[in-house]
Amino acid sequence: MCGILALIHSNPSSILAASELHEALYLLQHRGQDACGIATCASAGRIYQRKGNGMAAKVFHDGARIADLPGFMGLGHLRYPTAGSRANAEAQPFYVNSPYGICFAHNGNLINAGELKHFLDYEAHRHINTESDSELMLNAFANELNETKKARVNEEDLFASLQRMYKRCVGGWACTAMLAGFGIMGFRDPYGIRPLVLGSRQSDERHGFDYMMASESVALDQLGFTKIQDIEPGQAVIIKKGTPPIFRQVHPQLAYSPDIFEFVYFARPDTVIDGISVHRSRQMMGYKLAETILRTLGKEEVKKIDVVIPIPETSNTSALSVSQHLNIPYCQGFVKNRYIFRTFIMPGQKARQKSVRRKLNAMKTEFEGRNVLLIDDSIVRGTTSREIVNMAREAGAIKVNVASCAPPITHAHIYGIDLASPRELVAFNRDRHAIATHIGADSVIYQSLSDLEAACADLSPRPNQKFEVGVFCGKYVTPVNDNYFRHLEKLRGEVQPPKTTEISREAVLHGAAGEREIRLAAKGLEISAEGRVISSVGSEEDLLSRDANNSSTANGIKDKDFIEKDEEFNLPIGDSMDISLHNFGDYPERG
Repeated sequence: MCGILALIHSNPSSILAASELHEALYLLQHRGQDACGIATCASAGRIYQRKGNGMAAKVFHDGARIADLPGFMGLGHLRYPTAGSRANAEAQPFYVNSPYGICFAHNGNLINAGELKHFLDYEAHRHINTESDSELMLNAFANELNETKKARVNEEDLFASLQRMYKRCVGGWACTAMLAGFGIMGFRDPYGIRPLVLGSRQSDERHGFDYMMASESVALDQLGFTKIQDIEPGQAVIIKKGTPPIFRQVHPQLAYSPDIFEFVYFARPDTVIDGISVHRSRQMMGYKLAETILRTLGKEEVKKIDVVIPIPETSNTSALSVSQHLNIPYCQGFVKNRYIFRTFIMPGQKARQKSVRRKLNAMKTEFEGRNVLLIDDSIVRGTTSREIVNMAREAGAIKVNVASCAPPITHAHIYGIDLASPRELVAFNRDRHAIATHIGADSVIYQSLSDLEAACADLSPRPNQKFEVGVFCGKYVTPVNDNYFRHLEKLRGEVQPPKTTEISREAVLHGAAGEREIRLAAKGLEISAEGRVISSVGSEEDLLSRDANNSSTANGIKDKDFIEKDEEFNLPIGDSMDISLHNFGDYPERG
């Protein structure tokens, strides 16, 4: 999951686009904390860029480096990595100098990346420098645009190139792009899986309008943009400097199915996506979940529950609705430490437990002697849920029930969110009773898929609203070849060994490492004569196997905090590097 932005000021002499894009990055930081970047274009058509691994405050030195990015228009990006590499070179926006100088910010995932890469290599003869499918999509567009053979292009050329690109790409995406000296553009997949909105405001000089696009409406709201509208599935918009937006349907709308996980977890509650309030949808999830709890546990058992407690923070709204509907007191029994180090996946069980407990603290006064109902937005791997249940019992809870606003997650997410391998999911081949035993809860209650869909669809301005719900049932909006799932597993396998070394070092740095992590961080990984990855603690494959058998891949405060992945997973520069423009991470000694 990523956050994307695009901004153009009406005054081409403006140099302040980066300042507003930087502010918007903080408003969308929840969408990606692995890497970020900004690219701007000044009046002479020159592109300026700064990007790298880390959160916005780190990459831009708390705003001190924004002055290095003059320009009247620009793009912003926040990256959450999908399966595969987390190299510094994959920070966005991406840039290609031919044709015309194009910058590109992408949110989503292509499920025909292998086929597209083959085309770009053997037919288009375009070099792909990273493992990111975002770079593939940029080059596919650049190749189509290059076919115009013109010194200068117009909006018709851009729309026609997009139409041809759409015929080559399959998946879910929302993208923003910038053409040097020309303007910005935005477009969305034909199924409407990933979100994108556009807003306008009168310029400071009062003689034109500024325009901005973002993944979520909250970024536009906070920066004073109004008349916010969704870019529709298969639709593109081009905004040239000094002119109003031009819209075009570049591909027939195949569906209008936003990813329901946006409403469950990813989006901010003060966002409106495709006309649906995220806050209101979570309220409705809570009301419907309360009815499920009543049916599942029975009225007499529900009467024995003393308090409803959310697992912070996404579930707060739904938990309050459950409390109100069941007429049970609500309280914030867990306190989140907002200032501890970033959440990352620990390679050992003890390290994971330390991570969860440093992120979250159970208040004994709210648990002691009580029958508690914990509300979570979803349960992914279950390891963190198990630790939270343990914390509740240690704080004195007599009975611990867990309810999830989302149904059991049983399948891979293929449109830009690397949840986990299906085998790592706690609901894989387990029913709710087995899951309750696994996490140590007295009971686990899940929202039904039909109720989750209804909670969002009832708020939609469109009749018969549908959603992308493949993670819950395996029925994806787009056609999916079985080879793609094998491709995902291959990518996960390739990134796991170096990733394990890096996060072991992070664990040591933050005092959350066990003996195994310390040894692994100190000695790293080696390759045996047979080509096997080994470490100072034995075979890395054995290490990962032991972890899998322990069902142990926790992500800090909540299972879903796969959004808050590794603090810094930097491949050596020689392994992968963006050759178009320098990243700040290329020269760490210079900052």
